[in-house]
Amino acid sequence: MSATSAYLSVSNIEVIYDHVILVLKGVSLQVQEGQIVALLGANGAGKTTTLKAISNLLRAERGDVTKGWIEFHGQRIERLTPAELVKRGVVQVMEGRHCFQHLTVEENLLTGAYTRSGGIKEDLEKVYAYFPRLKERRNSQSGYTSGGEQQMTALGRALMARPTMILLDEPSMGLAPQLVEEIFGIVKELNQKEKVSFLLAEQNTHMALKYADYGYILENGRVVMDGRGRSLAENEDVKEFYLGFSSGGRKSFRDVKSYRRRKRWL
Repeated sequence: MSATSAYLSVSNIEVIYDHVILVLKGVSLQVQEGQIVALLGANGAGKTTTLKAISNLLRAERGDVTKGWIEFHGQRIERLTPAELVKRGVVQVMEGRHCFQHLTVEENLLTGAYTRSGGIKEDLEKVYAYFPRLKERRNSQSGYTSGGEQQMTALGRALMARPTMILLDEPSMGLAPQLVEEIFGIVKELNQKEKVSFLLAEQNTHMALKYADYGYILENGRVVMDGRGRSLAENEDVKEFYLGFSSGGRKSFRDVKSYRRRKRWL
């Protein structure tokens, strides 16, 4: 993909925490306008750090982008505040939902529109159209809603900012398979109907590649493989290490542990 045509472009970034801990080691990726792009890898691979580098939330955790650059819509954004990024259309949905527990579902949704004035009621009804369950629970305190409802609330709150790019971190975490399917189905619908681009970090490789146009696999802070979603889903190494099976069938832990030493990308 061409860097000049990318809607979001991350070029060779390094991230260091506490001035000493190197977490990302030259990560580059691109999201074209209208795409769903998956950022895959095991826990600790650097997926969340990559998203926070883009949304400029690292400094709250004593992290900093020390090399490389990030562009959105052709403009450098790595020095903007998170609030300025939201105004430009980039919104992150954090891992673990992070709803305001003491507020109602509707109050949580309205906090997503704090940068705007006008059209809020219409947008709220649009969110309820995508998430009918939230309309039923609109007056319930968020802390007493289910994990799936809180994930919907977090995604709906992001939509209230009228984003053109959503950074979605581990949307399937802690959810039942049926709810995971529902969440990803809504992501696809938002992508197609509202023209929202998505960069989503996800450990559920099978589900992510089912919906993603393109994917990147991270290991130890580096991109080790990338390609179109379908191609990655059919790749033998991806099947082996991230889907748990290969053309030879499922392997035992001992087989996989031995085979890991022969990763073709290392």
